[in-house]
Amino acid sequence: MEFSNIKNNDYCIGNPQSRDMSTRAFGIEKQSFDIIESEIGSHGYIDNEWAVVRRVIHATADFDFAKKDRIIFHEKAIESAFLAFSKKSFVVTDVEMVLHGINKKSLLDLNLTGVCLINDPQLKEISKKSNKTRSELAMQKAADKINGGIVIIGNAPTALYELISMIKEKKTSPLLVIGIPVGFVSAVESKIDLSKMDVPYITNIGRKGGSSAASSIINSLMLLYSTRRSETQT
Repeated sequence: MEFSNIKNNDYCIGNPQSRDMSTRAFGIEKQSFDIIESEIGSHGYIDNEWAVVRRVIHATADFDFAKKDRIIFHEKAIESAFLAFSKKSFVVTDVEMVLHGINKKSLLDLNLTGVCLINDPQLKEISKKSNKTRSELAMQKAADKINGGIVIIGNAPTALYELISMIKEKKTSPLLVIGIPVGFVSAVESKIDLSKMDVPYITNIGRKGGSSAASSIINSLMLLYSTRRSETQT
């Protein structure tokens, strides 16, 4: 299914009814986007990409994400996200905080299933014995759900490294990787490695990232898809 780009002035996607929001809450969101637009001015992102970046800024209040190429989109990233949505794929996260930040109404509306295995009871003991992080092991255990799905990594560089290895070894093949782990150890390097992969991805340059930024990316993509799907059906 093909979707056109949103317009630059389409600050708030959908409407209060479709978003299950009060008119006041929807208005506050629009006012926030107005502020972002007025303070950022021109930028180097195309419209659909800017809709994603703008929502990251909205979630983090960090205007640094608007700088040129600070958030990097694989050329097929948004197209692949929409394909995953159409296939009702799994959405796998590295930590519970990312999963909790994903809009549950959007997941329900699109018949998507969010998954996070980091708190699987078996992984704690395996982690101690193998000297691997639980986030690495959680990626391994979720390989079948990752295949043909979307992976979102906002906190754990070790999870991203493990995922990259799994893809290279053809143990799984996601339609999209959202990899923006935050931190000081391996966060920058893991994102650089992701940006060299052929798999569709959305990542960022630098140490910044985190749960709020990661979940805001998938939330924005789901809103874009839902809105454009509604438009094509009317």
